[in-house]
Amino acid sequence: MSEFDNNGEAMSDREYRKVTVRVPATTANMGPGFDCLGMALDLWSELTVEHAEEFSITYEGEGEGQVPLDATNLVVVALEKAFEKAGKPVPPLKYHCVSRIPFARGLGSSSAAIVGGLIAGLVLAGHRLKVKGSEELLQLAADIEGHPDNVAPAMYGGIQLGIHDGERWATEAVPCPSGLQCIMYIPNVIGKTSDARAVLPEQVDRRDAIFNIGRVAWLINALCTNNLDAMSFGCEDKLHQPQRGNAVYRHLYPLIEAAREAGAKACWLSGAGPTVMAITSGRHGDVFAQQLEERSDRRVASAMADSAKEVGSEGTVCVTAPTVIGAHVVDVELMHPDVTGSPAHSFVRNLPGTLKELKL
Repeated sequence: MSEFDNNGEAMSDREYRKVTVRVPATTANMGPGFDCLGMALDLWSELTVEHAEEFSITYEGEGEGQVPLDATNLVVVALEKAFEKAGKPVPPLKYHCVSRIPFARGLGSSSAAIVGGLIAGLVLAGHRLKVKGSEELLQLAADIEGHPDNVAPAMYGGIQLGIHDGERWATEAVPCPSGLQCIMYIPNVIGKTSDARAVLPEQVDRRDAIFNIGRVAWLINALCTNNLDAMSFGCEDKLHQPQRGNAVYRHLYPLIEAAREAGAKACWLSGAGPTVMAITSGRHGDVFAQQLEERSDRRVASAMADSAKEVGSEGTVCVTAPTVIGAHVVDVELMHPDVTGSPAHSFVRNLPGTLKELKL
């Protein structure tokens, strides 16, 4: 039975030895929603943390050999923040990360690490956070990341709109239309967020600000009314994409134009890049069981691949879909099995997400 403190907060009466957390990839900004709008994708990072004799961290999958395997890893940084929030010291832990999220490609790999580390830390520390009216987990994640556009959909799934009200971060879900396909052109080179932000001016022209205010309002209305044809205008931007397209990502606008001409409902630079994200509709059920002429995903993918070759960019075209499922615990193991005979594993869920390369 759980106990409660004087403020009515639930306090864990169990210690966990091991936890596994899955966190989805995300695409941020969606064009005009710079630093405040993002969508969760059906690509997953999995993190397992368990008590050990000494600190260790192993990593496999996307980003293997590129992420640090020490205390500077964002998973570790976030987990330590969770223990700090719980008011407990961090014990020696063993970390194992399996990532299917392309590393440093503008698909939220860092946010997945932050959210996964926070949740794993809270579970192992036996600490729960307030959600209603405070969103304490969002505060921790957004404070580490600096903005909510990736961490909010990574936590909650779907499309999330986040703001800072002067005191705290807040987020609201935006309707995510069914039947969407996400066609991604993922360049072979990594994109550094610092480089992508360095080309942005400190001040913006009033006309550009007005342009983006209108476009993001148009986009939210298109999503709320399921008017996918209106998304094309709604995903246009003047605050960050033109600057990044001219200075860093020369492939960006040729691919956007190619995707839209091929039938994409919308197309944008995913996060800080370099991935270019196109949205198509018409998916019903499993894509392998549906007639190709009912969907435009292959046509859009082919157009994006051809455009990339024309501008000399090497990469991969992949397909996924939005997910309304956010970060979640898939397996926990008690420090000590219940004396009444309950199993060490409290529950196990299996929600695999894989990156599917589109064979053209």
